[in-house]
Amino acid sequence: MPRTVTIAAVQMDANPAPTSERLARARRLVHNAATAGAQLVVLPELFNTGYAYAETNFANAETLDGPTIAWLRATAAELGIHLAGTLLLRDSASRRRERHQRDIFNALLLVAPDGRMWRYDKRYPCAWERGYFRPGRRDGIAQTDLGAIGMLICWDSAHRNLWRAFAGQVDLVLISSCPPELTQPTYHFPNGARLTFDDLGPLLGRMRGGETQVFGEMINAQSAWLGVPAVNTVGAGRITTAIPNGLATLLAFLPLAPAFAPYLPQARQLQMSCDLAPGCKVVSATGAVLAEVPAGASDAFTVATVPIPEARPRPQAAQPRSPVPWLSYLSADVILPWLTIPVYRRGARRAWGPQIAPPGRGRWLALAGLGLLGMVVGLAHRAIERRSR
Repeated sequence: MPRTVTIAAVQMDANPAPTSERLARARRLVHNAATAGAQLVVLPELFNTGYAYAETNFANAETLDGPTIAWLRATAAELGIHLAGTLLLRDSASRRRERHQRDIFNALLLVAPDGRMWRYDKRYPCAWERGYFRPGRRDGIAQTDLGAIGMLICWDSAHRNLWRAFAGQVDLVLISSCPPELTQPTYHFPNGARLTFDDLGPLLGRMRGGETQVFGEMINAQSAWLGVPAVNTVGAGRITTAIPNGLATLLAFLPLAPAFAPYLPQARQLQMSCDLAPGCKVVSATGAVLAEVPAGASDAFTVATVPIPEARPRPQAAQPRSPVPWLSYLSADVILPWLTIPVYRRGARRAWGPQIAPPGRGRWLALAGLGLLGMVVGLAHRAIERRSR
């Protein structure tokens, strides 16, 4: 007979606050979820600091003996639960990148009541996130007393290859997210001017809503394809944040969005505000949403009990396609990460010294490729405009 696991998905306001304050808020939510019967409690991405593109991210990066991991271990032991969440972790590089002495990763940690801990590092930093941590290479399956748990972080869940790696290997999927709606932003300039995607032209407008699709229908569909339940957490609210390397960002997108041209002199003080995508939920093995935090809620949680079959299911059909436009992947996975690699190296070294964040071998090749890519995107844009006339 199948056994069951009761899961709590926790949502927290994403605006940055001191770690001590955010851990106290998380403590109340986790305690209430455990009181409601949760055996597995999942906190949102960067629950201990909040979400922003800010220089303070480097100083906030903790080590394995830091306060957040100590809190996770103590809370899991006290409440007798499995507890998960992500933080910026300053640690030795993963096995496949031994040549790096030290780096910062966005690490998802899953802690058992007896102190055992499993770790997964975010594989796909989304857009400007690459300015604050390096992509990971660790496998994302934790063998726990609750079952084999596949682990993903936020934008990772938009990548079908990571879901395929779980096929027939996991009993449930755990996703810790804090997804800003980067395709529905308002850009703010020092002179008071504002631009939205509606001001930037039809091609960028086609990217609109990709985050909502990922954390809505895509997670549901991929879970159903695997035949296992899933839990996803999100941040909440509306954030306002600086844009790292704003001048390079505007220059890179100028062929697609000529409306940026008058604002190039102000680009270094560029800011963005956007909402966080909804989707704090527990999903069944058929893709049905069993429990979800209501839209508009701030610090809150939801609980559902899911069955875990004795035999791990294997997909019986073709993997569902991604609903995300190709331009969103190009922007979030390639263009913006390339632009912010120098931000990461400079900031990490200012905070922690020259032993951290050495350059990768492909740095100059990546820069050359970015230039070529900009030309290709510009030509594609002009071709699309000609066909639409």
